[in-house]
Amino acid sequence: MSVPTPHNTAKKEDIAAKVYMPGDPLRAKYIAENFLENARCVNEVRGMYAFTGTYKGEPVTIMGSGMGMPSIGIYSYELFNFYDVESIIRIGSAGAYADNLNLGDIVVAQGACTDSNFMRQYELPGTFAPIADFGLLESAVASSRNAGIPVHVGNVVSSDIFYDAQPDANDKWKRMGVLAVEMETAALYANAIYAGKKALGLFTISDHLYKGEKLSAEERQTGFNNMIKVALDIHA
Repeated sequence: MSVPTPHNTAKKEDIAAKVYMPGDPLRAKYIAENFLENARCVNEVRGMYAFTGTYKGEPVTIMGSGMGMPSIGIYSYELFNFYDVESIIRIGSAGAYADNLNLGDIVVAQGACTDSNFMRQYELPGTFAPIADFGLLESAVASSRNAGIPVHVGNVVSSDIFYDAQPDANDKWKRMGVLAVEMETAALYANAIYAGKKALGLFTISDHLYKGEKLSAEERQTGFNNMIKVALDIHA
């Protein structure tokens, strides 16, 4: 497929080699306006805004991914394979399982379990375990230390289901040491690995599934600055 694609009207030169993907396109707009220099909108198909500018002199693109693995699966695949993107760093929200996590804490996904059939396309003779690029992971930890912002590193689960009919599903993932649940990262990691590229997922805890706490919609959109600062200083 050539560019532009049905989902992205940007020209190839409009997209940087390093892309950050929040789920919410309005969060992409917020990041571009508050953290980038000379940011310009390069895509707005289906309201999925993408902005390209510079951060500390480095060209970067911020683009929304939408919700769920089918959505980020499309956008990240096109970025890796049609736009020559080398690394995608997901910056999103997650619901906490672990007792030591609190609202606003940052989780870095070393691996991403999933209940999705996304991996079926590869026809592997077993269960594939999607993991982050170690270089990006190592850089994220270093960035957090330099900024004095603690992070939790471990497993997350990327779920296709927001309203689960199985009442004990969360308990089962928690028992296996999974830190938090979100909806996109397993597909992103799989696309990156299949394309020979790099990916990492960072999350701010927006709600705790066992403590009954949650951030407001406004806090979800604009209250993730610590995570954004850590992410933007990652060296791809």
